[in-house]
Parts: sequence; structure tokens; C-alpha cells
Amino acid sequence: MIKAFLLISVYFVLLQARENPFFPIDSAQDIPLTSNQANNLPILKRATVTLPSTARTIESVTVEYKNLNGSIAHKKVVIQNAIDWHLPIFISQNYNESNDKAVVKKRVIKQTKKVNYKKIASLKFISFYAKKNKLKILTKDKMLRNFLLVKPHRIVCDFKRDTDIGSYIKNTYKNSLFTKIRVGTHKGYYRVVIELDGYYSYKLNQIQNGYLITLL
Repeated sequence: MIKAFLLISVYFVLLQARENPFFPIDSAQDIPLTSNQANNLPILKRATVTLPSTARTIESVTVEYKNLNGSIAHKKVVIQNAIDWHLPIFISQNYNESNDKAVVKKRVIKQTKKVNYKKIASLKFISFYAKKNKLKILTKDKMLRNFLLVKPHRIVCDFKRDTDIGSYIKNTYKNSLFTKIRVGTHKGYYRVVIELDGYYSYKLNQIQNGYLITLL
């Protein structure tokens, strides 16, 4: 009976023994496991993120990274800024102060340069002038209705007039938000279709000699 008791006691002592007795119990858990895997990856220079045309603000950025011990963690930065979805977002660790100042200076000069309305399409009774996200429609004809359609994203406007011009199609200039103007005639009115380069909502205001569409 005593021999059996001794054998059981030795068994439990062996179960509680640690693999490396030279580390303290608490500190052994705190020492990170290192890996050479990260050293084989290329150094981050710049990554590019392109957002869809529905994006209007960037709320936050979350970075997922790997620690020394191989665990995955996240870091979230709140931003809450308006953005232009046409431009990519860069993630960079190759910061160059002189180049950054040059880019900022060039951007400021570009923004301060006055941009005038540019004629993109014209018929005898209606003309279209674009500037950034605004489109002037100059006409004496009354607008009957306007609405938005998708695939492709386009604004449709109907104007009162008895005319028979058949169909009219005009592609606009490069980088314009208003990519194509189409006009077709119907009984008692004609329809203007304004194709867009992405997804937008819009507001329409009546102005002198016509209407103003602003993309949002």
C-alpha cells in the first residue's frame, strides 16, 4: 500500500515539472517568440488604395499587423475627412519632406488657379457647360421632369419643345465628371441624358437662362 502511494506521488510531481526550470514561472510567459519571416519581406514603400465612386468621406483607417510572437493585432486611426474618390489613397513609410512640400505647393497652385466653365455640347436650342462637379444647362425651354438612373449612372431631363432632331450624342473631354450627353426627341418634348463617370446624387437649381446641376 505504501509503495503504491509513493508511485502516485512521483507521478504527480512529474506532471507539474516545467520543460525549462531556469526560467521563472511568470517571466516565461512574457518572453516573445521571434521569427525571421518578417525579415524576408520587402520594406514598405507605398501601397495604394482606390475607393469606389460611392465614397465621399474617409472615417477611419485600420492597420492589421503581426507582432514578434506571431500574433495579429489592429490599430485604428479616426480621420473623418472628405475625399475625392477619383484620387487614390496612399499608405507610405518612405517619407521625403522635400518631395512632400513640392507636392503640396503644386496642389495649392492648382487649386488657386481659376477654372472656367467649358462648353461640352451644344444644339440650337440648348447648350451644356461643365466645371468640376457643376453643369450649366442653358435653354429657354421649360424642364418637365428630371430623375436619376443607374447602369450607367445618368441624369435624365425632359424639356418641353416640339422638334425633330433625331438623336444627338456627344462625348465630353477627358477627366470630365459628365462623360456623355445624349439628346433624343419625343412627341411634345425632348430628352437629355447626362452620363456620369461614377455614382452621385445631385441637386438642381433654376438659374438665369437655364438650370444648374451640382453633383454630390
